[in-house]
Amino acid sequence: MKKSIITCTVLAVAFIVSTSANAQELFVYTEPASNMPAHSAGLRLNNWLMKETAGGAINYHLIPEVMVGVNKNLMVHAESFLSNRNRGFGIEGASVYAKYRFFSRDDIYRHFRMAGFARASYNNAPVHQDEIETNGHNSGFELGWIGTQLLHKQAISTSISYERAFKPDEQGTEAREYGSQHAVNYTASMGRLILPKSYSSYGQTNFNIMVELLGQYLPEIGKSYLDIAPSLQFIFNSQTRFDIGYRHQLYSSMSRTAPNGFLIRLEHVIFNAIN
Repeated sequence: MKKSIITCTVLAVAFIVSTSANAQELFVYTEPASNMPAHSAGLRLNNWLMKETAGGAINYHLIPEVMVGVNKNLMVHAESFLSNRNRGFGIEGASVYAKYRFFSRDDIYRHFRMAGFARASYNNAPVHQDEIETNGHNSGFELGWIGTQLLHKQAISTSISYERAFKPDEQGTEAREYGSQHAVNYTASMGRLILPKSYSSYGQTNFNIMVELLGQYLPEIGKSYLDIAPSLQFIFNSQTRFDIGYRHQLYSSMSRTAPNGFLIRLEHVIFNAIN
């Protein structure tokens, strides 16, 4: 079974890379180094439907997100975390995310960009797993780097970050029972513009396919995991975006409550919303 999953992963990556390489730099499970347009504002609704490993119940996480393009280099997000994990559906926390693009090398039909990002989160839900995730599960912070290469209709991106979860005495409502509070995250994302074949207006619908690899290593206890996440993306009138993806665990040596499931996202951006 494990061999077949790895084979499918290699074939999916090979398909995207082998198709001939203007692509969208909008990944589903990760952020690219590019930012949303300057002076724009947006609303994003993230719906996570994840199946628990014990019992098979479905965890539903709703993460509404407000996004602001401060200028061409700086973007800021504010999120709230809601889920049905703790005796009914309710709010569990919030976070602030910022990304700053510090390098850009542009050419015809291609460019390379790098950005740094930071997240600070508060979450009052109990922790039930080794995995550290400040985007919806743990209180803590994350600092990282992203590099994204655009090659005509092909976009390739990678990131690495350091993540720290707060201890119970630093966040009294979080009953952390697991050993590690420090994590190293790493990702690799590849996306391909399928439609339109050629551009005639900004009103054309864009269809993108992508596959992403998402991993984490816990240095204190020597545990890790690696997931694959294929997804489909539609962009309407250059403003409204619909994503659907499925995240699947390839391997893990750590405890994870619900590693497999769907992400359904709806996003709308308003250009020149901020003077």
